[in-house]
Amino acid sequence: VHSPMDRIENILGVLDEPLIITDRQSEQIAKDLLSIGAVFLRPEDPFTWASGIKSPIYCDNRLTLTSVEVRNHVENALAETIKREYPDAEVLMGTSTAGIAHAAITAHLLDLPMGYVRSGAKDHGRHNQIEGRLEKGQKVVVVEDLISTAGSCIEVVNVLREAGAEVLGVVSIFTYGLQKGLDRLAEANVKNVSLSNFDAVAEVAAKEGYIKESDIARLLKFRSNPSDESWREM
Repeated sequence: VHSPMDRIENILGVLDEPLIITDRQSEQIAKDLLSIGAVFLRPEDPFTWASGIKSPIYCDNRLTLTSVEVRNHVENALAETIKREYPDAEVLMGTSTAGIAHAAITAHLLDLPMGYVRSGAKDHGRHNQIEGRLEKGQKVVVVEDLISTAGSCIEVVNVLREAGAEVLGVVSIFTYGLQKGLDRLAEANVKNVSLSNFDAVAEVAAKEGYIKESDIARLLKFRSNPSDESWREM
């Protein structure tokens, strides 16, 4: 009888140029996200978040799904990350809605079962919040597209834990690296591994000419405390 990880070894053995999570790959994923506008930097004309915070960055990782080359990089990297960081994974669970497609594609690559967690229970039928079969005690990895303050991600983890799953951790495409998110994940005892991050994007963006070199310090100051708008005056 072959274990799930035996099947993963066989699947990943035939992937085209599998990616390893290194500084080089973090840089490559950052280049990919910038090239298709999935991550967009605008320090001179910041975006306004729902909270009212002025942000120099906007992220929409759904765009990775419509770029075949970038999608392949991302999904292969997610598969490699799960193989390396969570070798005992038995089920992948996507966050609703942005993580669902990535969970499905990655589960296909790894030959693992997949489901997803709704933001709330359905008000009809069986009133499911977890979609897909999940047995108590199964070892789950949550697939998320973006980590900011980590609130929604932790809610998904809590729903799975309450259902009896053993949540090994989270894998995500991109993280802002906000202190609030890091603190929340630590308090909830949730491990997250992201393919790329805010710092990598800032460095690549300056190198590729999306922003000025002098903008890097401004961006990092924003990341350290988004509520402090003094970064706009640097």
